Amino acid sequence: MIIGLMSDSHGSLKWFKKAYNLLKDTDLIIHAGDILYHGPRNPLPDEYKPKELSEFINTIPEEKIIFVKGNCDSNVDQMVIKHDISKRFKTVDIDPFALGIIHGDQFKNDSEMFKFMDEFDIDILIHGHYHVKKAVSSNNKIIISPGSVSLPKDGTKSAGILTIEKFNVAVEFFDLSSGELLVRKSFKLVK
Repeated sequence: MIIGLMSDSHGSLKWFKKAYNLLKDTDLIIHAGDILYHGPRNPLPDEYKPKELSEFINTIPEEKIIFVKGNCDSNVDQMVIKHDISKRFKTVDIDPFALGIIHGDQFKNDSEMFKFMDEFDIDILIHGHYHVKKAVSSNNKIIISPGSVSLPKDGTKSAGILTIEKFNVAVEFFDLSSGELLVRKSFKLVK
């Protein structure tokens, strides 16, 4: 199973499209929230066009992409996006793992995320919010953030690809400006 990962597009049509073009051939795309609005603490991203972005999102088949609601996503956004963006947390079974998707503003650190994963029996947690790429593992669990599509806090607009083959999990992060692979991390989970 090959899963595209993106988060924190914050209304940027240009950078959402770049991420989508990178990820469109994956089996599934996950967007970890903060879809249309830039938020009061953020500058306007390049090509801030939330209306046009919602129209583009609506051309993507519903079975192709999963969204969770971020802290900058409003209930009114659901009126213009046909995909379900109402839930703050979703799970997906990717045999043999339980994959969780959450924006991440609920947590102060990785320790809190790992505790949440134990509580909900999640093997892999995808999140956004912090606008920083990461893939970390502890106690047979993996936390992944693809960084931000439009407003990175680590210097690189990015998206990721998660590959799951039996018990082997690989995560790749890509620079959306150049398309180049930034880093690849591999993990082995025991089930």
